[in-house]
Amino acid sequence: MFRSKLKTIFLSISITILAASLISYPQESFDASIRGLNMWWEIVFPSLLPFFIVSEMLIGFGVVKFIGVLLEPLMRPLFKVPGVGGFVWAMGMASGFPAGAKFTARLRQEGHLTQIEAERLVSFTNSSNPLFIFGAVSVGFFYNAHLGVILALAHYLGNICVGIFMRFYGNESPEKRIEERKKFKIRSAISTLHQTRLKDNRPIGKLLGDAVNSSIQTLLMVGGFIILFSVINKLLYHLHITATLAKTVEVLLSSISFPEMLSIPFISGLFEITLGSQLTSQVQDATLLQKAMITSFILAFSGFSVQAQVASILAQTDIRFKPFFIARIFHGMFASLFALLLWKPVYLGFHSKEQPSNALPVGFFEEGSWANHFYHKMIETGPIITIFSLLVYVVILFYRLKKS
Repeated sequence: MFRSKLKTIFLSISITILAASLISYPQESFDASIRGLNMWWEIVFPSLLPFFIVSEMLIGFGVVKFIGVLLEPLMRPLFKVPGVGGFVWAMGMASGFPAGAKFTARLRQEGHLTQIEAERLVSFTNSSNPLFIFGAVSVGFFYNAHLGVILALAHYLGNICVGIFMRFYGNESPEKRIEERKKFKIRSAISTLHQTRLKDNRPIGKLLGDAVNSSIQTLLMVGGFIILFSVINKLLYHLHITATLAKTVEVLLSSISFPEMLSIPFISGLFEITLGSQLTSQVQDATLLQKAMITSFILAFSGFSVQAQVASILAQTDIRFKPFFIARIFHGMFASLFALLLWKPVYLGFHSKEQPSNALPVGFFEEGSWANHFYHKMIETGPIITIFSLLVYVVILFYRLKKS
């Protein structure tokens, strides 16, 4: 009882301080809100919406179950999750935060995952997409496309390590599905596809409308969190809370011979990955390797902003948030370690006079490349796509309310 009252007092004081800070720093709060809004409607919304809609359609048509039967021999021994986890893993890497959490929650609601399996799956299927790592961080902040190879490899290899580590989490569920005992058979996968489609007998129009409705509702929530944490991060800086927390981090950084100037970018990155990565790239006293390790940790930890988005999505199910949070800490450590281990063989290999035959191509992400052009084109057309999609959402919502 005392603990509950203490929590209530703490939350009340925190929100009161936040409200007073908004009044004390109106211009800074407004600028931070605009920054968060621009990030959402230029990049996040138009890049995630197609993935969300298509994924909802794939689940409804039974394609995800089809993929699940095919990938069962891979996902079950490696990560102790059903084959449908392979779909979530792939979509999470392609589309970025918080897609893995949304798809995991959706499959849990559909009964394709047990609670423990869902908690394992969500821990390693949330990641930054390659376009953000290469386009925004490597080229946009560091002006170095080759650095993106290190950041991407460290990020995704770290996620795989987290998945293998989390396979030992939790006790096996007594639930045993028939499909788990089946061997790899294409006929079985096709049969599962057909049965799932028959079970979900919604017309295509209804299925598409539900997919658009669910996806935009999720993205509206994501946008709110992005704007909120952009403001919180700015206020923490002006209230000198970031600097105070950085003093603690300075001791840790000094013990591993990292410059103390990285402490503020590190703390900022714990709240919001974009600002943290940008500030890290601007530190002059640190070597590029040190900045790559700090950025790798920030990307892997994913920031309290993304974690709040994930917590909100998981709250709709019985999936607990604590395993996800612990996994983010391990992901950060794994990613930083991989950045260190791969620095000499991978990054320095690109800058050697004789390019190694196994060098990874990064020309697609350099200045003037089609991928870099696509990234900047998205910033230009993103707001138009966002506004049009919101209008479609309003029309669908109005039609359904009128019909009911």
